[in-house]
Amino acid sequence: MAPTTAPPTIRRGMIYCVIPRELADELYDKMVEYYKDNPNVEVIIDRREGSDRRRGKPAGEFQEKRKTRDRRRAHPGTFPDLDPPEEA
Repeated sequence: MAPTTAPPTIRRGMIYCVIPRELADELYDKMVEYYKDNPNVEVIIDRREGSDRRRGKPAGEFQEKRKTRDRRRAHPGTFPDLDPPEEA
């Protein structure tokens, strides 16, 4: 007997409405009420703690670290002359 698998689910993008901790008392209930009919929006409170690890570092530290390379392969060979042949 073959194992059964659940059919793939179609997931739409989830939108997170992030409320700063300092404004949670004032905004959280209002935003939950505002988005109650939209299943793609979830209201959350930002609970991160500690300093931002990026502070105090040069801006270059945040730039993307991937290198962009030309991935086209060189094709050996020659190209035909573009000049028309000379007439005699």
